[in-house]
Amino acid sequence: MAALSLDPRLSPQMGKTLHQNGVNIEKIEGLIKVYNDGRVERPATVPNVPCTVASELDVTAKDVVLDKFSNLWARLYAPSCPAGKLPLIIYFHGGGFCVGSAAWSCYHGFLAELASKSGCLIMSVNYRLAPENRLPAAYDDGFNAVMWVKTQAMSGASAHKWWLCKLNISSLFLAGDSAGANIAYNVAARIGSSDATLLKPLSLKGMILIQPFFGGESRTGSENHAAQPPNSALTLSCSDTYWRLSLPLGANRDHSWCNPLANGSTKLRGLQLPPVLVCVSETDILKDRNVQFCTALVNAGKRVETIVYKGVGHAFQVLQNSDLSQPRTKEMISHIRDFIRR
Repeated sequence: MAALSLDPRLSPQMGKTLHQNGVNIEKIEGLIKVYNDGRVERPATVPNVPCTVASELDVTAKDVVLDKFSNLWARLYAPSCPAGKLPLIIYFHGGGFCVGSAAWSCYHGFLAELASKSGCLIMSVNYRLAPENRLPAAYDDGFNAVMWVKTQAMSGASAHKWWLCKLNISSLFLAGDSAGANIAYNVAARIGSSDATLLKPLSLKGMILIQPFFGGESRTGSENHAAQPPNSALTLSCSDTYWRLSLPLGANRDHSWCNPLANGSTKLRGLQLPPVLVCVSETDILKDRNVQFCTALVNAGKRVETIVYKGVGHAFQVLQNSDLSQPRTKEMISHIRDFIRR
């Protein structure tokens, strides 16, 4: 059954250029439909799955409520028999800020394997979605998830000892793919602009940005010319739709949340950011924008490691939609493991 919700802020005028009948004003086939009366429909194209993890991975997973008032929750993954304390990756799923879930089967499988193969704790955050909750709602949820971890680490809550006892509080990473990478970056930037003692006793050691979802009014070469297969996870038209639905009403794609380079890279120099691993897909429409972002970070004096995965497109690591997806996913997990162990 499709999920239905209501966004009272959507107006009938929004869709006049798309559908003269004024019914369906925004649509990404199989993922989301937005109607002019405020209804939002998300077909269950990707199944939600419970916390069960394959026994050979030797990982325990549980869902935890972070904030019952905003319905913020997360799925925690913890290797069962770690050798010493483990780093924690706070992970944000992709989906253009509009679709996706920490319970989606593709994310559950990828993150369970990542926790097992990389030897880390993972907290996969189920943040609020647009257009019902436009940005910065997802950033707020990401920041609140980090603060929740801090609270648990300080209190040593007995209900969470099953993973807290394995946590290395000096080794926290923010990560995500696509829109989730955008969230990780913006949460890190918010933390970096705050008081230096904000996270204590936690320490933010790095960011892992997988195919970060950025945009801009001016098109890049890969946005204009990257040939996309029929099963591509992200086309240019889909990207534009996601931004229309997620940015504040009236904003365009040069808003800083969409395009961090819109006003040059001067602002980046003043940001306090940890070292970052950026994973880029060779056939992704975001490739050029990702590479430009990495170059701007380096020019701003940030420590950046950029890896380009050959022959694969957007979200290959969760969709497994090509013959190269599995070997490239193994490479990615290996790169992430090396990054968090430094």
